[in-house]
Parts: sequence; C-alpha cells; structure tokens
Amino acid sequence: MASVDVVDETFLAVPPRVVAAAFASPSSWREFWPDLELDVYADRGEEGLRWTVGGALVGTMEVWLEPVLDGTVLHYFLRADSPSGSLTPRNALREVQRRQLDAKSVSLGLKLTLEDGRPAGCPPQG
Repeated sequence: MASVDVVDETFLAVPPRVVAAAFASPSSWREFWPDLELDVYADRGEEGLRWTVGGALVGTMEVWLEPVLDGTVLHYFLRADSPSGSLTPRNALREVQRRQLDAKSVSLGLKLTLEDGRPAGCPPQG
C-alpha cells in the first residue's frame, strides 16, 4: 500500500477539452509538480492523463476529466512512496497533507484561469 495516497475533485465550469489543453504540455507538468518526474503511460485525450512518477516520489498519478453538467470535474489521484520506501508514519502524513494542498492549488489555479472571471450561474465560455 502506498504511503502517499491523495484524491481530489474540483468542478471547473469549462468543457473537458479546455481542461485537457492545460495538461497537454510537459512544461505545464513541471510547473504544477516541479519535484516530480512524470512519464505518460496513458494519454486519454479529453479524459485526462496517467503517469508513472519518479523524483521526490515513486508511484503513479492520474488526472481524470469527467464531463458533468456544463463543465468538468477534475479528479486527481496520486499513489506513491518515497524513493527509499522509508517514510515514517509521521513524515508520510506530512507528505500527504502537502500533496493535498498542492493538488488543490493546481485545481483552483486552473479554475481561476480557465473560468476567466465567469460570473456564477452563467454558462461556461469556449
């Protein structure tokens, strides 16, 4: 069982193709997760990406883009361990909390950028 297991979901009022475009470039991955080395093992197009993870952690990560109503639910999954495999329970908890905050920072940053000031209750742009 992975010592770092993070799940996050955020609704973005934009179509999945718009969210998928934000993850299309490997340079965006480096911006979102600077300490992780990501290698795509499943490019699902408008449904998201799956990566193997190296660097600060070793495991797998996924961004799944689910069309819901007039937008997209951005699902984020990270299942990993330290490269040495020796995180103490306390350090594992700290790492989980850090990665949870990182995940929410990425999704809320995309929400602000991609929704581009869309007033609440109005249909998404693009």
